Amino acid sequence: QRPAWVPRFFYKEDKEVYNYVGQEIIIRWGLDSYAGMIWPAALALCHYLDTHREQLNLMDKAVLEIGAGTGLLSVVAALLGAWVTATDLPEALSNPRANLNRNTRGHCRYAPQVATLSWSDDLERSYPTSVYRYDYVLAADVVYHHDFLDELLVTMKHFCKPGTTLIWANKVRYEADLTFMEKFKKAFHTSMLAEDEDMKIFMATCRE
Repeated sequence: QRPAWVPRFFYKEDKEVYNYVGQEIIIRWGLDSYAGMIWPAALALCHYLDTHREQLNLMDKAVLEIGAGTGLLSVVAALLGAWVTATDLPEALSNPRANLNRNTRGHCRYAPQVATLSWSDDLERSYPTSVYRYDYVLAADVVYHHDFLDELLVTMKHFCKPGTTLIWANKVRYEADLTFMEKFKKAFHTSMLAEDEDMKIFMATCRE
């Protein structure tokens, strides 16, 4: 039974236009699911990456985005020169794939990839660490009212190995978000890159 305060979405497709990395970016989105929305932490992290290029240099880096949603963050990472893999549930991949193709073709050093990733999967089977190594893992507003927060933390730990930097941006909305944040801080070496009221951007590395 869905709680009364959880919003119900009716399908509507629309678009937003952004400017990052000196390029106009057109993002189509739909209100048919959480994945179809443009979340505020994605905008915050896109702005941060665009304005802190020396501190977080993505040029020629392997970057994984988990919970890609519309794909906006992956678009910006690709425009910044990264080799990007955007991941989400299989039923949510058509929109980020289209947005990535629309905004990166002819503008990027590497063609971004789109792949299925479910946080409840056997990750060592589907993404063995001997094969899948990333310089950066990006996540924006992946913590909200859902039942897979434990699996999300396992996923973050799976991909954040020695040599990997995890960048997680989130708006704090619920008590469960604060609980997850404390678990996150215990699981990784963390530092706060930026904070604006309820919006927080963390950098994390694994505890070796």
